[in-house]
Amino acid sequence: MNALFLYLRNLWRVIRHRGVTAKVSPTTATGQWGETLAADFLKKKGFRILGRNVRPNRHNDELDIVAKNKDYLVFVEVKTRSYEWQGIAPAAAVNQKKRHALNRAAAAYLKQLRYPKLIYRFDIIEVVGNRHSAEPPKLNHIEFAFPFEQSIGL
Repeated sequence: MNALFLYLRNLWRVIRHRGVTAKVSPTTATGQWGETLAADFLKKKGFRILGRNVRPNRHNDELDIVAKNKDYLVFVEVKTRSYEWQGIAPAAAVNQKKRHALNRAAAAYLKQLRYPKLIYRFDIIEVVGNRHSAEPPKLNHIEFAFPFEQSIGL
């Protein structure tokens, strides 16, 4: 059994280093689709995309989109849903735990940049639609969605 484990682990390493990726789950594919739509939406609004799926700290926290718009450095969380379930908006999924993780990631990102002289904010973009549908998705941009936590130290 140990030899089988070692064989499979080494096989996985070879596949990973050759750039072959595993099959993406439907949920992950939907999320990636929503993030692409959100980035395109922001570009049309005059934002400059600085990064996508940014992981600036050891906690493995992720910033979906980091963008700049005028004097603002914007950390964007994208929430994609196929439909609004019982009228609950996708932004409702950004609970206290998620906000804390986003704050922690943003603080690490800002520390790496040596705290640029910009105004920082968190936005949420809700994407509601089906990537296989002919009907266009609905996007809702919530600016200044929540504040930075005082305990993070910004």
